[in-house]
Amino acid sequence: MKPVMVVSTALARFHLRRYLIGGLLWLPVSVLPLGSGLVLRQLFDDLTTSRLPLLLCAAFVGVELVRGLMIVVAWTYGDYWWIAAATLLRANVLRSILTGRGRVPHSSGEALARMRDDVSDVVEFVDESVPLAGATLFSAAAVAIMASIDPVITLVLVMPTIAIGLLSRRMNRLIRRLHQRARVLGAAVTGYLGEIFGGVLAIKTAGAEEAALERLRRHNRLRREAAVKDRLATDLLSTATDATVEISIGLVLLLAAPAMRRGEFTVGDLVLFTTYVGWLTALPRSIGVILSRMPQAGVSTERLTQMMGPGEDLSRDTGVWFHQEYPAVVHPVHGDPLEVLRARNLTVGYGLHGVDLEIRRNSFTVITGAVGSGKTTLVRALLGLEPLAAGTICWNGRRVADPGRFLVPGRVAYVGQVPRLFSASLRENLLLGRPSEHLGRAVELAAFDRDLAAMPEGLDTEVGSRGVRLSGGQAQRVTAARALVRSPDLLVVDDLSSALDVETERRLWERISGVSTLLVVSHRPAVLARADQIIVLDRGRLVGRGSLDELLQTCPEMRRLWSLSPLDGGSSPERDLSPKVALGNTCNTA
Repeated sequence: MKPVMVVSTALARFHLRRYLIGGLLWLPVSVLPLGSGLVLRQLFDDLTTSRLPLLLCAAFVGVELVRGLMIVVAWTYGDYWWIAAATLLRANVLRSILTGRGRVPHSSGEALARMRDDVSDVVEFVDESVPLAGATLFSAAAVAIMASIDPVITLVLVMPTIAIGLLSRRMNRLIRRLHQRARVLGAAVTGYLGEIFGGVLAIKTAGAEEAALERLRRHNRLRREAAVKDRLATDLLSTATDATVEISIGLVLLLAAPAMRRGEFTVGDLVLFTTYVGWLTALPRSIGVILSRMPQAGVSTERLTQMMGPGEDLSRDTGVWFHQEYPAVVHPVHGDPLEVLRARNLTVGYGLHGVDLEIRRNSFTVITGAVGSGKTTLVRALLGLEPLAAGTICWNGRRVADPGRFLVPGRVAYVGQVPRLFSASLRENLLLGRPSEHLGRAVELAAFDRDLAAMPEGLDTEVGSRGVRLSGGQAQRVTAARALVRSPDLLVVDDLSSALDVETERRLWERISGVSTLLVVSHRPAVLARADQIIVLDRGRLVGRGSLDELLQTCPEMRRLWSLSPLDGGSSPERDLSPKVALGNTCNTA
């Protein structure tokens, strides 16, 4: 339970003033019933002596009106902290994922389930401290008042708190296990729904609709059974709390009757006790709720932490704005333009081993190799999107301690292997919140200007879900234009031209070659021929470095790849090497 308590304490402290004010606003809601009970006691005692009953009724109504007003104020104010705390957790998880440290579990659907349900569990657990504090304060004052009237009856009333505490302690482990299973199976349903929507065309063409639905029903049955068991365990604890309270009320009535016959216990005293009994149940209920939610919050904290990078703090205060007066977005302008980027001994445990890399300003560097040779892994490791087992990265001779946060626009822009577009207009997909002064230039550099001119709605054209209304080549060039809008010192491109025809590819590389330093993953001959430097990888290791002519002379792996490369515009017959190329036996790795 230590991690959940650390996170809970941090959430309470991240905006301590608002948390404390919200709690103080709720305290009168819990404490004012003390006044209601005292007024009712006096009212019922005065009914026998006919002293000012109407005035006491008015006082009772006034206390309840004040309490109702405080509920509205406290609820309105408290929502700010609740939403901000949830936003803080979600922002930290997203930041970890987007900088490459964190990991999306299994599917995006499950990640969304965790961000929605698990975050709510953690924040609600922290939020329970507020009613617990109010219930404790009320109970302490109420017990003192009742003990001054009759200590024995008072002792009977506080027994449920002790009983519920013992019962909750015994049920903690069971509730934790059931809640964890319910969360895992609930996330499986959400994840599978995302897969169905993403693969609807494949399901349709395969005629697998009924099979997909049956699998969804099976996931739902398992989720439903787990959710029922989870809810049953929680409700059993709540029912046990209510039952012990009701038993205490019955004992109070039995004990009060003889005292009333002896004149030691007035009608007003009975009214006060029965009034306080209803409010005293808040304490054992709050204790029961917080004890049942503690294991649930523990499970949720673990599931959210699994999405974070090693050593990252889930509850770190990274800033949340409570109103719309948040600072304007300031896009970073760095004063250290790229001269040379060096990487030494880059190692990723599962696919990259001791690779060195050097990229100079305005150069064109290509990374090539067979499928599975580690090309994409090298690029992602360089950008901090893969955790390094070993290696260093230096920008202009200074070591970069955190590549995921340092190598970002406008230093570096990344065009991934698979185009990622949103269901929005072209303009929104290109800018993503950036200023638009470089938009036209970026579209032209990405060789998308002719395609854009043919679209009646221009930049306001809706691209559809994941860019479905664009061709593969158009989607690739849109993502390239999006990167170029950021005016990066270094443009990193992973297999950009795989869906382009020869002419479009030629125009694209002609336009972007002179405007930015390029690091490109490709096996295309047209790209290799333009490169100033080619990095050849084989099974995660550097086996060649140099120009195309040099590597064709000295590197067997490069010659093998070149002979298998498709000719521009044609199929892939094995080509003859230039007569000037001598057959070498070793690779130049200098």
